Amino acid sequence: MDQIDKQLLAALQKDGSLSQRELADRVGLSQNACWRRLKALSDNGVLQGSTARIDRQKLGLDLVVFVLLRTRHHSAKWLDEFRRHVLTIPEVVDFHRISGDYDYQLKVVTEDMASYDAVYRRLIEGVDLDSVTSYFAMEAIAEGRPLPL
Repeated sequence: MDQIDKQLLAALQKDGSLSQRELADRVGLSQNACWRRLKALSDNGVLQGSTARIDRQKLGLDLVVFVLLRTRHHSAKWLDEFRRHVLTIPEVVDFHRISGDYDYQLKVVTEDMASYDAVYRRLIEGVDLDSVTSYFAMEAIAEGRPLPL
């Protein structure tokens, strides 16, 4: 990956709706050369589809909760079952295995406290967890920032 690839990626992170012609113009390539680079980035798994950024609050998704989980189970079987279970909950928008005092961190986006309570109940249903700690976001200072290139 060279500097032009990084420029293409940076431009797409800012505005994924740019046409190939607009991208090519921004980085100083022909449209065909731009297409070849985008195809290579896609084939290599660097570009993974295309998504739209949506203002969650305009959809009434006003509550963001960071959930820290601790478990006594660390087997591959338990982890696989837990992953599958968590991924069935659409309100979980980020899911990480972490180090430190907790084992997992989830970012949950939902309408309100009652909706979060329903997510919480689904999360703990049938899963043996040691502790669940929830932190409620007061303000989103920066969300969905571009990756540093």
